Amino acid sequence: MYRIESKIDTNSTDFKSNREHNLQLVSELKKRITTVQQGGPPHAHKAHEKRGKLFVRDRLARLFDPQSPFLEFSSLAALDMYDNDAPGAGMVTGVGVVHGREVLVVAHDATVKGGTYFPMTIKKHLRAQEIAMQNRLP
Repeated sequence: MYRIESKIDTNSTDFKSNREHNLQLVSELKKRITTVQQGGPPHAHKAHEKRGKLFVRDRLARLFDPQSPFLEFSSLAALDMYDNDAPGAGMVTGVGVVHGREVLVVAHDATVKGGTYFPMTIKKHLRAQEIAMQNRLP
């Protein structure tokens, strides 16, 4: 069997510079995803909690089979739009496993403007439906 060998010099200045640059980009991406996953502002979280409601990611965790994977779509939708009032476009979409079957979910985050639809929310919702149809997912 033919062995593929890398000709990249991991000790070169260019490699080290590119590596550092890309690690910074990965760090920034992780920060943005973490920020989006927090949902709406603290006062909305307190009100939601006071009403005894589950947060969107907690609802999904209860829906999906334990220890099963979840592939989230478009988590950065609406980032830097609408005065940053719509993290994730106000919803979580993705593929998870329920009773052993892959399903596509669309779940609204009530901590983001009470679940208000923004223009990007509609686009994200339609894209999720398109993915479900293309992949024959309930």
